[in-house]
Parts: sequence; C-alpha cells; structure tokens
Amino acid sequence: MTGRDRPALPDAPATRLPRLFSRPWWRAFRPQPTGIDVRERIRLVLGALIGILLTGLLFHGLGPALAPGVPWLVAPLGASAVLVFAVPASPMAQPWAVVGGNTVSALVGVACVHAVAGLGSPALAAALAVALAITAMLALRCLHPPGGASALLMVLGGVADPTFAFYPVMLNSLVLVVAGIAYNHATRRAYPHMQLAPAGPRVSDEVQQLDADLDAVLARYNQVLDVSRDDLKALLLQTQLRAYDRKLAEVRCVDVMSRELVTVEFGTPLQDAWALLQARRIKALPVVDRAFRIAGIVTLADFLRAADLTVYDGFDDKLRRLIRSTRGVYSSKPEVVGQIMTRNVRVASMHRHLVDLIPLFGSTGHHHIPIIGEGERLVGMITQSDVVAALGRAVDPAV
Repeated sequence: MTGRDRPALPDAPATRLPRLFSRPWWRAFRPQPTGIDVRERIRLVLGALIGILLTGLLFHGLGPALAPGVPWLVAPLGASAVLVFAVPASPMAQPWAVVGGNTVSALVGVACVHAVAGLGSPALAAALAVALAITAMLALRCLHPPGGASALLMVLGGVADPTFAFYPVMLNSLVLVVAGIAYNHATRRAYPHMQLAPAGPRVSDEVQQLDADLDAVLARYNQVLDVSRDDLKALLLQTQLRAYDRKLAEVRCVDVMSRELVTVEFGTPLQDAWALLQARRIKALPVVDRAFRIAGIVTLADFLRAADLTVYDGFDDKLRRLIRSTRGVYSSKPEVVGQIMTRNVRVASMHRHLVDLIPLFGSTGHHHIPIIGEGERLVGMITQSDVVAALGRAVDPAV
C-alpha cells in the first residue's frame, strides 16, 4: 500500500476543536449512551449502597469515641463511591488514588485555611485549595476528582485542624476502599485493577510496534484519560483480534482456492501422472470423470504405498518399476491412476466458509481439499499454503 493509497487517519480529539456555537459544538452537549447492561447497572448501584452503608455504620458508632464533635462521614466520599464501584478500572478509582487523593487534598485545604485566613478572602482560599490539591495529586500520582471536593470542604467549613484530614477523611476513604475490594472481588471485578503483565524478553514485532504507536498517539493527545495505558492497549489488541476473526469469517473457499487445476482421469498411466507431479512440483492430482466430477485423488503417498516403499531399501528401483508401463497384455502391478488413487475424498463447496476447513488441515492430516461448484463439478483446490495466505491477508490486507 503506497502513501497515496493509505486512508487518512482522523485527527486526535485534542486537535478537533469545533467552532463555538456550531452544530458539532452543540452536539457535544448530548449525553453519550452508557455501554453497560442492566445487570452491571444493578451491580454498581448496590456496590455504592453497600460501601457507603458499611462506612457510615462503622463510623456512626465509633465516631464519638474517636473524635467527639467531628463529622463521622464526609460528603466527598459519595463521589469516591461512584468511582470505586462504577468504574473500578479507572486509574482515578484505585486505592492509592482514593485514600491518597482525599487525604492529601484535605491537608492542602487545611493549609489554605491557615494561609489565606488573614487575607479575608474565602473565595481565594477556595480557589487555591482546589488548584493546589490538583497539583499535589498529580505530583503524588493520586489524581482523584473527589479530592478537589475534600480540599474545598476544608475551606468552606473553616477546618483548621490537620487531624481532620486523617479522621474522618482518610479513615472514611480507607474503609470505603476495603469495602470496594471485597464487593468488586465478589462480583468478579478486578479491584485494585490489574495492569498487563510486564513484557517478557521475547515480544513480537507487532506488539512492539503497537506499543510505540500507542505511546506516540497518547503523547499527541496530551490529556488525562480516565483509562490506563495498559487497558487501552488491551482494548486495541482485542479489537484487532475481533476484526481479524470477522475478516476471516467472511472468507469463502471461492475467494482463496487455486483455479489453475492439473487433473488426471481414471485411465491416466502412472508414468504420466508421476511426470505431472514432478513437472508442476505439486503433491496431489484430482482424478475426474468425463463430467469433471471428483472420482478420487492421487498423491505422492499413494505412489509410495503402491510401490511398497515402507522399507526404503531399493527406493529408486521400486518406484521406477511401479511407474514403468507394462508392454504385455497382463500386468502384476498397477498401471493407471485409478488403481492406486484414494477414492474417499473430502471435498468442500465453493461457497463454504474457509474457517470450516481449518480443523481438517489442522487435525485430520489433510493437505489438499478439492472444491466443487454447481453440479458437483471440480472448480478449484485449496491447500495448506492457500489457508496460510488467507490468514495473512486477514491480518494485513496489503499482503
């Protein structure tokens, strides 16, 4: 495929900036559909319910003993529950992001209360708290959206005691994470979300190229994504595999079969058939009748069997005696193809899907399968080489 023939790739979302108030701009306000089924919706709703309920019950009872007069549950925990139970694969929902993000942000909020209190500007304190909380979370790799709410809560509540960041904020977050681990595990969701295993010493060129391309695209995109790089890679690999399966499933025998057939008839002398095999460098010859229907197939194995070459002593002499025509009326050996050919031949329709034939080549030892068309007439032949070529084209259409 040349550069001129290669289709143009769409720009990355970061570079597609629609004009303000244009139709594409207004379309961006339309809510996107959520690609989950009812069962998953119920799972995540129950998870949030159970997580907040357990955290609330625990600290409602222990709170007065731990810190009298201090709230036993903080509001940003509700947003954390959405991430932990609804999107447990998100980098922003991982345990360190939840606990670290909320705690660090609360400490930043407390610091802003002390630093800006003398200026008499609550709005400035609120803005600095959120901005500095995001800065700290990025630096500590614990970016967590509810962390911004934790920082803002400190300012709006005038919380000047740094211990508030540890109780209730940190302990609330820690218990919610423990509940998230237990619930997600019970409902078959990996949490903490496992990333791809490190690549071994031997990685295919295709995977290495995918890694390089993905890194280049992410660098060009240059935005925080709510999905990890490894998950993006896994999704790309699964998408490629699905596309490969779809392309292969659409291939039919008529699309890949060899049409230039070399055939023989029942009465073709063995010497002529052997000469064809050698001259064309093929391993099988379909045997057809006058209507070009399959009567059998003769292969190199048939010649070896007929020449009794199970013992390799005198190989050349045995084969030469077999294919040499007998000049007399009577013969003690096979003389024509029909006497040594395999009569039970596995054939396939030209409209049959190629994937149906792969088990025949892989497990039953078939190397050649004749393809028949209308009236059961021979129209082509599929070999193992044809199947391999078709697999290659499904992976790369340019092959």
